[in-house]
Amino acid sequence: MKRTIIASLFLIIACKEEKKDISTQAVSQSQTKGNVILEDKLQSNESEEAQKWLEKSIEDYFKADIGEGAQNMQKITTKDYFDYKMDAMNVDLDVDGSLTEKEFQNKWKTKFDTGKAGVGVGFLIAGQDWDEIKVTKCRLISANGNTYQYDVLLTDKELKAEYPIKVKVVKENNSFLIADVLQEEPKLN
Repeated sequence: MKRTIIASLFLIIACKEEKKDISTQAVSQSQTKGNVILEDKLQSNESEEAQKWLEKSIEDYFKADIGEGAQNMQKITTKDYFDYKMDAMNVDLDVDGSLTEKEFQNKWKTKFDTGKAGVGVGFLIAGQDWDEIKVTKCRLISANGNTYQYDVLLTDKELKAEYPIKVKVVKENNSFLIADVLQEEPKLN
């Protein structure tokens, strides 16, 4: 009789443990599905935050004192992109540290698309002069982790110029930074 009771107790405990395992798996699976949905929503919200930051940062950059352009650019870009773009703007110029186009390509070809660097032209736009630069289009192209790519159109209505660019934004240390800009030739209206 004792053996029957003990065997019954083991059977009851075993059944309870199995139910517990099944319940735990069901909760884990539903949490995983919830986390995926939650993660998608967080990434969506973050890409919208990055977009708002990008639009404001670009327009503020063009409103700021032109004499502080390099410092203002440095505040909104990654160190690598800042160094790369400074090299691109100074290719073949008679200034200290200036590179030839070939030296520039060799130095940066493993990190950036040097064909879209905007060699010899300014940050974000190819024009030397501007009146008022506005972001007239900023559309998310892709998102991967903390990296977002945007299709951007900058417009200067007074000078009738449009500057299509693709901008990569990364989130580092809880702030957004421009990590790359693919510049094309300006469209004059």
